[in-house]
Amino acid sequence: MRGDLEFMSIPRLVRTAAARYGDREAVVEGRTRIGYEQLAARIERAAAGCLAAGVEAGDRVAVWAPNTLDWIVSALGAVTAGAVLVPVNTRLRGAEAVQVLARTRAKLLFVTGTFLGTSYVAALRRAAGGTHTAGGPSGIGGTGAASGSHRPDVPLPGLPHLREVVVLAEDAPSGFRTWKEFLAAGDAMPAWSVRARANAVSPEAPSDIIFTSGTTGEPRGVVVTHAQSLRTFGAWSDLAGLRRGDRYLIVNPFSHTFGYKAGVLACLMRGAVMVPQAVFAVDAVLAHVAAERITVLPGPPTLHQALLDHPARTAGGLSSLRLVVTGAADVDPRLVERLRDEAGIPMVLTAYGMSEATGVVTMCRRDDRAEVIAGTSGRAIPDTEVKVVGDDGKALPPGRAGEVLVRGYQVMAGYFEDPRATAEAVDVDGWLHTGDIGVLDGEGNLRITDRIKDMFVAGGFNVYPAEVERTLARHPGIAEVAVVGVPDKRLGEAGKAFVVRRRGGPAASAEELIAWARHEMAAYKVPREVEFVAVLPRNASGKVVKGGLRPSGEGQADEGRMRRQ
Repeated sequence: MRGDLEFMSIPRLVRTAAARYGDREAVVEGRTRIGYEQLAARIERAAAGCLAAGVEAGDRVAVWAPNTLDWIVSALGAVTAGAVLVPVNTRLRGAEAVQVLARTRAKLLFVTGTFLGTSYVAALRRAAGGTHTAGGPSGIGGTGAASGSHRPDVPLPGLPHLREVVVLAEDAPSGFRTWKEFLAAGDAMPAWSVRARANAVSPEAPSDIIFTSGTTGEPRGVVVTHAQSLRTFGAWSDLAGLRRGDRYLIVNPFSHTFGYKAGVLACLMRGAVMVPQAVFAVDAVLAHVAAERITVLPGPPTLHQALLDHPARTAGGLSSLRLVVTGAADVDPRLVERLRDEAGIPMVLTAYGMSEATGVVTMCRRDDRAEVIAGTSGRAIPDTEVKVVGDDGKALPPGRAGEVLVRGYQVMAGYFEDPRATAEAVDVDGWLHTGDIGVLDGEGNLRITDRIKDMFVAGGFNVYPAEVERTLARHPGIAEVAVVGVPDKRLGEAGKAFVVRRRGGPAASAEELIAWARHEMAAYKVPREVEFVAVLPRNASGKVVKGGLRPSGEGQADEGRMRRQ
């Protein structure tokens, strides 16, 4: 199955996994345990429901729900019916979700009922129930009904292209259907029609549109094909060593490239057991790891740091884990060391990617030296080129910092219906301009230092906030920190650190932290100000919104690129 992944589609992958792994456990959710053949049957039934609902090949179908078995079945059912999947982040507000649905002109929506005390159905109806335009206050012109207009043949008048809303619950309000009703309607579709639609899906057809989490302006929808998804995460699975029978706790949201593709698709490729977790909660992660003997746990550094520091973690509480893959804007080398030495996890890998490159660009190898894994994001995955360029666009030698450019099969097909933005991101030679600053070493290992737009100049020296944050995070009194450049009369710009105190750590003052920093880094890098905050502002993807910390309030365009995910 590995050699021909680039010629496959996701519907074929589902059928291949069912044939290959049969009744081996596929998904565990509470007391529900289903095998690969059962999973494939459920997915085909959901695909039949999509056909019965009038979904045509190429139509957009959205899923606004947390990590659950129903998400997997509904999403893969839509893709099997030839639709283009639009995952919607559960952290979005109703108006933000409506914006995504309007821009993609989604024809069908699967939505959770009540989640974390919020009725997503009520949020939708408030945002698109006839008193809002499809674009709402964000101004998505030309995609929706006029304000106050009503269409009797659509469930949400503010979304005239949306023909059907299916609630993934036992109950649904008038005009919507329950999950059970939706599936029952599809039972009248002949099996051959579902299979014919699935067989017609081309490897080069778009498989999904995943929106970046822009902090200013509108997020952009990244279009990726079936072949790109399968080839990229076939390579990821090989390099990570994911194998049949692994028990994989999927904490990364399915609405992100990594949660869906490095989670669901990778498990389908390798016959691993999926254990979806709907909420990021450290207590629940520890419980799952122990109860299900979890062996694979990818996730952001904050998850692994919280696990290591959790008071309920016992000495052998993570002993079943054999593989951790982590990443973010930067990874503290001490975290990698603690995962290996303190928690006894034999394989800890770091990687770098972004939605525009199907989630993966570089990755460490399992036989890399400890300092390579702890200090870099590894080398380009097979058939991928990575270079670092200066302001003149010319490649820089090893050790010099510049913008990271990527070229390969995984570079996105483009931003959805936005050729201008696509041309700005991908040049005529096929190089994706990531907007990340990085350094390559002599062996091709990449270290990401920051975002271009986060860098500031202090007294003529370039300062990379991520580097400063990494150093400050070593202080025992700091749990989280974000550094931004602010105006300074003497230096032009200087750093300001926003600090979340570590619970139980030493309560250092701002002056003490600055004094400590002077011993740890060059003077021009030392923040001139420290402000203590309860939490750092984050967007719907959980990333720190530095624009909310600057005095001017100016944000960074497109913070949604997935870095070291």
